[in-house]
Amino acid sequence: MSTLGEGSSGRPVRRRLQVPTVTRIEVETDRGVFMISVAAQLANMHPQTLRMYEARGLIEPQRSPKGTRLYSQEDVEKLRRIQAMTAELGLNLAGVERVLDLEREIEAMHSRIEEIETEAVKAQVRLAEQLEEVRRSFRAELVPSPRSNLELIRAADARSPFPALPPRKPRPGGKDAA
Repeated sequence: MSTLGEGSSGRPVRRRLQVPTVTRIEVETDRGVFMISVAAQLANMHPQTLRMYEARGLIEPQRSPKGTRLYSQEDVEKLRRIQAMTAELGLNLAGVERVLDLEREIEAMHSRIEEIETEAVKAQVRLAEQLEEVRRSFRAELVPSPRSNLELIRAADARSPFPALPPRKPRPGGKDAA
């Protein structure tokens, strides 16, 4: 970017303007970086309200080595949610506590469901592998019958000097007929 100015000879001279640079720093959303006054301002609350919420166990800010409360972006979002539940939904703080407890329970249940689904998939894979192993063992045990290439018999029976006879078919009108 440039601008026009006058030089010593009175002629216009182009000068470059200094453009301020903005540096963005990304911080984990769960890292405590805001002091209580900043967090209260971001959540549109009074700092004393944050202290009260902490005393009730609704929010747990991190602490610096010197004991200063440090709020994370997640804490600020939670404060905004608490404010919405009290202002817009008309919940009292006991109701807010219950909602937050239920949300934690639901989250734990979702995690457990994912674990169970993972275990079920692993069990399915194991069963499929075992089934394939059984199929392979049966294929290895079955051989064509010496009497008929269309019939399969167990390999142990084919090696026996007295192979197993196929089941007899009842004769019409004979004593085997019903």
